[in-house]
Amino acid sequence: MHLVESLKPNVTRDAAVAQLRGSGLVRLLRWGSLGPLRSTAEVYVPFRIFRVKIDNGNGRQEKLLAIDILCGAFDLYALEDVPSPDRMIRVGSRNRPAPMLDDQRARDLLIERVRRLVYRQGFFRIRGLRIEAELVNRELHIPYWVGFFGFGERAHLSVLDGVRRRMEGAKVRHFLREWLASTTGRPPGSAGEAVEV
Repeated sequence: MHLVESLKPNVTRDAAVAQLRGSGLVRLLRWGSLGPLRSTAEVYVPFRIFRVKIDNGNGRQEKLLAIDILCGAFDLYALEDVPSPDRMIRVGSRNRPAPMLDDQRARDLLIERVRRLVYRQGFFRIRGLRIEAELVNRELHIPYWVGFFGFGERAHLSVLDGVRRRMEGAKVRHFLREWLASTTGRPPGSAGEAVEV
C-alpha cells in the first residue's frame, strides 16, 4: 500500500455517494441511463505544482498551478500558495495511479494549456506572449471519488473531484476506466477499496 500526501478532501464518502447518485429527476435519469450506483472508491491522482509566469507585453501575471502527471487532461488546479502541512493528509491507498509524465513533459503540457487559456481571453490583445513554468518541489495528490454504475457486469463511471466538488468530464472518466482495467484485470468496481453502497 502506497503512502501519499494529499490535499484534505472536502467531500466525505456519504456526500460523494449523494452527489454521484443525484436527486430528483437527475437521479432518475442517471439510473435509467447508467444503472444504479453499485460502489464507490477514492482515487488519489498525482499532480505537480509549477510557478507560472505569463508576460503578455502589456502586463505580467504569476500563478501557482498544478497539473496531473498521469495524462495532463485533468482540470488544472490554481493555488494561492504551496499547500501547508495543515491542509494536507497522509493516506495509505492502493488507489493511486503511477505517474506517467516526467516533469519536463508535464511542464510542456502546462505551458500549452495556459497558452490556450490566454488565447481564449482575447487573441487580439496578445502582444509578445511569453510563458514560463518553474517546478515547485512538492508532490501533491488530489482525491477523486469514482462511482461505479451499472446493471450486471457492465460498469459506467462517474468521477467527482473530492476537493472542488465538481464532476469530471469524459477524458478523466476514460483515463480512470483504462487505469482500473489495466491494474486489476477485473471489471471496474471489483478492485481494491471499492465499497458497496
